[in-house]
Amino acid sequence: MYRSPQLVTALDALDRAFASEEPFSVTGCSFCYTEQDFVSLSGPLHLIPDDLVSLAAGEVPDHWGDFPRLYRRLAPRIIRSVFTGQSTVDEELIASRLVQAGWTTWDAALAGALRDVWSAWWQATLHSYPSPVPIRKTLGLITVATNSLSPWLDQWATTRTPAADAHLADLIDDVTFEAEITDLHMGFLGEYHATPELLRWLLRDVRERAADPRLDDPYLLEHLRSVTQHAD
Repeated sequence: MYRSPQLVTALDALDRAFASEEPFSVTGCSFCYTEQDFVSLSGPLHLIPDDLVSLAAGEVPDHWGDFPRLYRRLAPRIIRSVFTGQSTVDEELIASRLVQAGWTTWDAALAGALRDVWSAWWQATLHSYPSPVPIRKTLGLITVATNSLSPWLDQWATTRTPAADAHLADLIDDVTFEAEITDLHMGFLGEYHATPELLRWLLRDVRERAADPRLDDPYLLEHLRSVTQHAD
């Protein structure tokens, strides 16, 4: 669990914002789920078993009669399970499901509470090492969920903590393996092509903080020139 008062506050606010989501009669694939599963999902949120929440968190949308409504109602439980280490679902899959559920179109109070959680989570991550969720998974979730990478990288660049630098070393070690950084997609479904922004950030914005000779590979520098020219 993250030791961040700001994150605790954001998660509590998330619970309050979503408390207005009333139970409803959940239907879905009777081959994969039992009638008791549907009864549980249709009942009080706090009584739904953890394993059932995890199953629903990663399930494909067409397995439910009303996927957006179900995911919206389960969102506080799903998100909190990520931070407590109770989730068995890939973090980037949760991001993909949130996008499929259209979370940015939810009522302003609900969407705003989620945005506050993303910000508090990122801040907590940059100030704690190791973190319960690996840095690549954290960055992948918030990037895909918000459809933006640069704002999170900008905040990282201005956060000069030992934790932020340790996370930077971990990310570099991860994405430079077999030159994955040259074609890096985030999200379980590969929705977000991160290479142009992330490579530029690593080789220009934070290069002096990263004592990793792999970033001096001529191939990466040439690839940066290529993606920069393409963007222009």
